[in-house]
Amino acid sequence: MVQSATVAVIGAGVAGLCAARELLREGHTVVVFEKSDQIGGTWKYDPRTESDPLGIDPTREVVHSSLYLSLRTNLPRPLMGFLDYPFPENRENGDPRTFPGHEEVLWFLNKFADDFGIGELIRFNREVLRIERVDARNDKWVIQSKSRGGDSLFQDFFQAVVVCSGHFTEPRIAKIPGVEKWSGNQIHSHNYRVPEPFRDQSVVVIGFGPSAFDISRDIAKVAKEVHIATRSTNVKAMKLAYHDNIWQHTMVRCVSEDGMIMFEDGSSVSADVIFYCTGYKYHYPFLETNGIVTIDDNRVGPLYKHVFPPALAPWLSFIGIPEKDIIFQTLELQSKWVARVLSGKVPIPTEKEMMKYVEEYCQQMEKNGIPKHFTHYLHFKEVGYSKWLAEEAGLPPVDEWREKMYVESITKISNMEDNYRDQWDDAYWETIIKGESSH
Repeated sequence: MVQSATVAVIGAGVAGLCAARELLREGHTVVVFEKSDQIGGTWKYDPRTESDPLGIDPTREVVHSSLYLSLRTNLPRPLMGFLDYPFPENRENGDPRTFPGHEEVLWFLNKFADDFGIGELIRFNREVLRIERVDARNDKWVIQSKSRGGDSLFQDFFQAVVVCSGHFTEPRIAKIPGVEKWSGNQIHSHNYRVPEPFRDQSVVVIGFGPSAFDISRDIAKVAKEVHIATRSTNVKAMKLAYHDNIWQHTMVRCVSEDGMIMFEDGSSVSADVIFYCTGYKYHYPFLETNGIVTIDDNRVGPLYKHVFPPALAPWLSFIGIPEKDIIFQTLELQSKWVARVLSGKVPIPTEKEMMKYVEEYCQQMEKNGIPKHFTHYLHFKEVGYSKWLAEEAGLPPVDEWREKMYVESITKISNMEDNYRDQWDDAYWETIIKGESSH
């Protein structure tokens, strides 16, 4: 039987906007809670940084976005849109590049919200303080919130809650022997905006992901030296080609109070700054489930397919938890699945069956030697996950060119290919897309 529900969506970033649209399409009544004064989430550039550059002081005023000024997408424009709402090409006065800057993405999200009437569903400047079940009922939730910058408190009731608050705000910091005595500066990428503060300095960047790739090159424009340290086993200590002042190393072994940083391969450098590009923590301080949903070493769980807590499904769900994925596509497919499950069009397994899957998933990770904090990494599994979501939600298969384009993008990022964004072969991909569309 088809049913409708009153649903609260937490956050008006990409995940929240996408979830709101799909819930509306399924006939649900939707309210979106957004603590800032506009949509966009992490795609809304904020020049402010936090008082603690590492972002770990609990008394700091938290800045939500982690965008730096020069950020461009690391996936091409065709993968940054939704399946039925593509990223436009060459709009007037827009960013024409295949890998556009963050301003273009925010413009796209605002247009998306306008075209689907999502803005009128959003309660802006409403910070959620607490979300909790009422009388232990899975289908009745109370949300306590306050007006940001004011004293007004609110209490609202919903049948379902979809958490879309993102996970790029609470930094994860690598543990380095001796760092507590180190005399230099430390910063996490969350608090990076522009390179100028690093002029003429020697900087050690810890991490090997897209942010480390981009930021190291951004800083190198003004820094004396940039040294990238990574746990990757494939790395050889060397100066990077095409760069006079960027080196890559094995992981940091320890640091000393005189400013020296030692790497596991025995080499060392004198540095002014340790720069952490080490990712983020999942953080839901407003969510109270009496221990049903917990976070353990960055594993949010138990979650069936990274979305539903088995004991609370389908009335509580999470959109956007996976990492290393085709982000816009994943968010859209997750949203469609949640919306159709809540409407009764798509069944989900029993609590017992979902828990069995979660347990087997975690056991397989342990058997394969995969650390717990990689629970939600989809790397090398992202295509299969998208296919599963589409099938589960009763949707047609995702176009094959999307998979091919994604693999090509990730390969170039993994190989740390400089200027891959500006050397992208648009004509080749246009041929591929048109060829598949004609069949």
